[in-house]
Order: sequence, then C-alpha cells, then structure tokens
Amino acid sequence: MTAYTESPKDVLSSLKKLKNDFQERERELDQLNSFPFQNVAELKKVDYTTQTLPKEYKGGGVSLTQFLSFQEQIAKGCGSTALSIGWHMGTVLEFAEHRHWNEEVVSIVVPEIQKGALINTAASERNAGSPLRGAKPTTTAVLSEDGQSYIITGEKTFTSASPVLDYFFVTATRENGTVAVFLVPHETKGVSIRETWDSVALRGTASHDLVLDHVEIPVEYVVEEVTAESKQRRKGWLLHIPACYLGIASAARDYAVKFAAEYVPTSLGKPIGTLPNIQQQIGEMEIHLLSSRHFLYGVAEKYEQHPDIDVQADMAAAKSFVTNQAIKVVDLAMRIVGARSLSAQNPLHRYYQHVRAGLHNPPMDDIAFKSLAERALKEIE
Repeated sequence: MTAYTESPKDVLSSLKKLKNDFQERERELDQLNSFPFQNVAELKKVDYTTQTLPKEYKGGGVSLTQFLSFQEQIAKGCGSTALSIGWHMGTVLEFAEHRHWNEEVVSIVVPEIQKGALINTAASERNAGSPLRGAKPTTTAVLSEDGQSYIITGEKTFTSASPVLDYFFVTATRENGTVAVFLVPHETKGVSIRETWDSVALRGTASHDLVLDHVEIPVEYVVEEVTAESKQRRKGWLLHIPACYLGIASAARDYAVKFAAEYVPTSLGKPIGTLPNIQQQIGEMEIHLLSSRHFLYGVAEKYEQHPDIDVQADMAAAKSFVTNQAIKVVDLAMRIVGARSLSAQNPLHRYYQHVRAGLHNPPMDDIAFKSLAERALKEIE
C-alpha cells in the first residue's frame, strides 16, 4: 500500500487523470441496475479509498478540505461515482476524527479497509421518515437465547454503492428500545440486495434496498450506541454532498464554455462566445461557482480550525446554497448550448437531473433555513 506516502497534490493529480474516462462511461449508467464498477476499481488502484483513514492505520490522513477537493474532482468525471464513494470515505473520516467505533469493530474493519474494503451506513427506511428528523429504526436487533449474538431483521433504503459494499453499518432497535449501529458483513447469511433504484438522477449510485432476513452477527459487532450525544457529533464529512454537486456543475460549465468558444453558426461567422448575451451567461456561471466554492471551503476551514464552535447551521447553509447554485449553473449551461443539450448523447441533460437530486440529500433546504433562523433569533436575545 502506498496511499499514506502520497501527498494530497499527488492524489488530486491522479484523480484528474481519471476524469475523461469517467465522463465517457457515465452515459452507460442510465441503464437500470447499473453501477460504475470500473471507476471504483480505478479509484482503489490509486489508493483513493484509504485516503481518509488515519495515518497511524496506514491511511492518507487527509483533512476535510482535501477530501472535499477530491470529491469535487471525481464528480467532474462522474457524479454517481463521487457520491457513492463519498459515503465510504466520509464514514471513515468521521472515525478518524472521533474514534467512536467499538475496538472489536476497529480490529475487524480497519485491516479490511487498508486492503480496499468499502463500507456505508444503512439508516433510512421506507415510510419511516428521515433519521435526521428523529425517525426510530423499525429494523430490529434481538439478542439470541445464549446471549452471544444479535438477530437483525428489517429493510433499509438508499443503500448507495450497494453492489460493491463489503460491510454495512446498520441502525436497529433492540428489545429494550435502545438503538445501536451494528456491523453487518455483506457475505453474512440473510443479507441481500433488492434492486429497486430506478431514479432518473444518479442512477449509477445503485442506491438499492438492503434486506436483512434474520441476520445473525456476534454481540461484539456493535459499532456504537445511538445516543443524544452521538446524534449531535460533528460530521464535517457531510459537506462531501455539496462538493459532489459543485463538481457536476463545474463539468457542465466546462462543456458550455468549450461549446461557446468553438461553435460557429454559419449566419454569425464567429464563435457564439463572442456574443454579449452568451458572455453574460458565462459570467453568471462563474459567479455562481466562485461563490459556491468560497462558501463551501470557507465552512470546511472553519470546521477544521474551530473544533469547539458549532458550525451545524453553516454546514446546512453551505449544502443548501451550493446545491441550488449548481442547479442554476447547469440551467445556464443548457441555455448556452441550446436544444442540443437535451440530446441523449449530450451530458448536460444528465447533469441537470443529477444536480436536482441534491435537493433531496440531507440536510434539506427547510432544515437549513430553520437552523439559520433559530441562530439569528438567538443572537438577538
């Protein structure tokens, strides 16, 4: 393994070299039940999946801002790949910051991550409401008669990257009403994936349903207890969500600017990029991207530099702002390119679908606005 000997600059350079191939493959992901297997394999080849692992565990030990720049770059090539791998990377980064996993789980999972294993948390459930809004898992964890194992039963939705995950961190409710996170290896008997993900946006995340049919795991596989404190734990890595949509919007911008610089209508005799109205739209895209990038990385730096300051509202605001700006950027790009942006062969229509998916990733706009309003009102008191 060489990941921990490489500088963040070297990692970013390796990711940039993958962009064109990722873009070429992305159109294939519109097919039902598809997944960017080759992209993930290539990310593993450049040791990307170990970059957020702490250095003492032979990982890259990268910072939050470095992680976000990596995710933005991957998303310029393929949004589905970026968002999928981001859940694994972020889960590991949260561990690097808080060291909240049970020691038994650390001894099992970390060596596997060093070898390329992937993980994701499975928390959402159909018709149960969002875990961020206080929904309690209907998935159950029942202690076996001999007290040596838990029997887990239930179904989880939005399990991104499900075809390649080696481990799931499953939230479940025990008989005494307490909630915990359990380590569930993909190969365990009773674990299956129901291919339900038919979204027109980010189809390649393969966010299918995880089915747990009387899955038996050792009692030592409790990752952590879910408490009021754990729910309030700082999770800066969630900024990878807006970073991905910023990357997608940047790809749309690049396509539109290149088109404007090269497309010469016969009636005009020169590139449309010379026209004032096109330059106006390009300028608008630039402002949206610049403001988004400054906002996102500014919040990330504040998070890193001030560990004792509550930046939850700032993070929610960054996610809302960047996502909505990304939608505006892709819309402007499509206006510049015109009707051909709706062609099945043109990436812009995919970018537009992809960035709109960001509206439904946590935290939603209403939560962001509520957080900001509460903070503003509190400051007045």
